[in-house]
Amino acid sequence: MVEEERREENKHKRTLKKALLILNSIFLAIGTSGGALVMRLYFIHGGKRIWLSSLLETAGFPIILIPIAISYIYQHVIATRATKPNLVSMKPPLFFASAAVGILTGLDDYLYAYGVSLLPVSTFSLIQATHLAFTAIFAFILVKQRFTPYSINSILLLTVAAVVLGLHSSGDRPAGESTKQYVIGFVMIVAAAALYGFVLPLVELVYKKSKQTITYSLVMEFQLVMSFFATLFCTIGMIINNDFKVIAREAREYELGETKYYVVLVWSAITWQFFYLGAMGVIFCSSSLLSGIIIAVFLPVTQALAVVFYKENFQAEKGVALVLSLWGFVSYFYGEIKQERKKNMEGFPQETELPQQTLSSTP
Repeated sequence: MVEEERREENKHKRTLKKALLILNSIFLAIGTSGGALVMRLYFIHGGKRIWLSSLLETAGFPIILIPIAISYIYQHVIATRATKPNLVSMKPPLFFASAAVGILTGLDDYLYAYGVSLLPVSTFSLIQATHLAFTAIFAFILVKQRFTPYSINSILLLTVAAVVLGLHSSGDRPAGESTKQYVIGFVMIVAAAALYGFVLPLVELVYKKSKQTITYSLVMEFQLVMSFFATLFCTIGMIINNDFKVIAREAREYELGETKYYVVLVWSAITWQFFYLGAMGVIFCSSSLLSGIIIAVFLPVTQALAVVFYKENFQAEKGVALVLSLWGFVSYFYGEIKQERKKNMEGFPQETELPQQTLSSTP
C-alpha cells in the first residue's frame, strides 16, 4: 500500500513538472515574439528613446506580484499549522545573487534595445539566434552541461545561420540609415546575445548552488528582484540621458497618436514579463540550454510575423538562414526524443522528483 502511494505521488510530481514546463514554454514563446515585435513597433513609428525601451523590458515586474500572491494563498490554505509559508521566502544570499543577475540583465536590455532600434525584426531575430551558441558554451563551463551529437549539430546550424545573415543581409538596411549605424546595430545584438547566453547558465548555477530549496514560488521571487534591479539600472540611464523630460513630447509626436503611444509602452512591459518568467521557469523545470533552445525555436516565428505585419523584406539569404535554423531546431528535438527512447528501452529509472528537490542546496 505504501509503495503504491509512493508511485502515485511520483506520478503526480512528474505530471506537475511537465505541466509547468509546458506553461513556461508558452510564456517564453509569447515573450520572445511579442516583446520584439512591440518594441520594434515603438521605434518604426517615431520612438527614439533607447533607455526607455530598455526599462520597459523589465518595468512590468509588479505583475509578478499577482501569481506570487496566488501561490502564497494556495500554500497558506493547504499548509499545516507547523508549516505555514512565509510571505517572503527568499534569503539574503539568493537575494544578492538575483540582484547581480538583474544588473547584468539591465545592461543586456540596453544592448538589445539599441540593436532593435537600428535593425529590422527579421534581421535581428536571426542574429539573436547566436545566443544559443553562447548559452551552450557557458552552460558547459558553469553547470557542466552534457551535449549529444544532435545538440552540437543544432548549435552549429543556428550559429552558421546567423553568420550567413550577418555577411549578406546589408541590403535590408532601413531607409536613411548609414552603414555605420547598421553595423553598430548588428554588433549590439550580437553583444546582447552573448551576455544573455551567459545570464541563462548563471541563473541555473545560482539555482543549483542555492542553500535554499528552489520552488516555483521562489523562482517568481527571483524574477521579481532581478527585474527590479534591471529596471533600476535602466532608470539611472534614463535620468542621465534626460529621457523622462521628453516622454510627453515624444508621445504627442508619435505617428500612431498619443494614446497608442502609451498603449505600446504598456504592452511592451507586459509581454517582456512573459519572456523573463518563461525563461526562469524553463531553467527551473529543465536547464538553461533548453531555455535557449526554446527562445531560438520562436525566432523564425518572430521573423515571419515581422514580414506579415511590418512588410519587411525577405531576401534569399534570410531564407537560407531560416532553413538552417529550422534544421537546427529539428536536430535538437530529434536528439532529445531519441535519448528519451533509449533510456526507456535500457530501463533507466525515471525521474521522480520535482526540480525544487533536485535543485536543493549543495554542500
